[in-house]
Amino acid sequence: MIRKSGVDQKATVARLVAAVERRELTVFVHVDHAEHAHRAGLELPPTDVLVFGNPRAGTPLMATDPRVAIDLPLRMLVWEDASGLVFVGHHDPRELAVTYELVEQQAILERMADLLDAISTEAAGS
Repeated sequence: MIRKSGVDQKATVARLVAAVERRELTVFVHVDHAEHAHRAGLELPPTDVLVFGNPRAGTPLMATDPRVAIDLPLRMLVWEDASGLVFVGHHDPRELAVTYELVEQQAILERMADLLDAISTEAAGS
């Protein structure tokens, strides 16, 4: 799931963090891949991953199939391409029902998908 942002990388990341926090979700980590590349003497266009979630949503999924823990908490990617365009992306959590035994948890996965769509829309400014 990819959405083009109407603002620059830093503003998109700031909007993403604000959108997540406004929903009272826990931000577990913010990875600035470009900064880490720079520290290693390498170049990488702006590339950020935000890892966030809500144990009330994720825990029932992991209780049903512990293997899903490798894909949780949720994460979103914000990156800038070579032409300077910025994008927000994430996986569709409904696909987890296929990968893992989560068919009976479809309602949670649908809510997660709606949540990620709303957050990416807000972050991209579209």
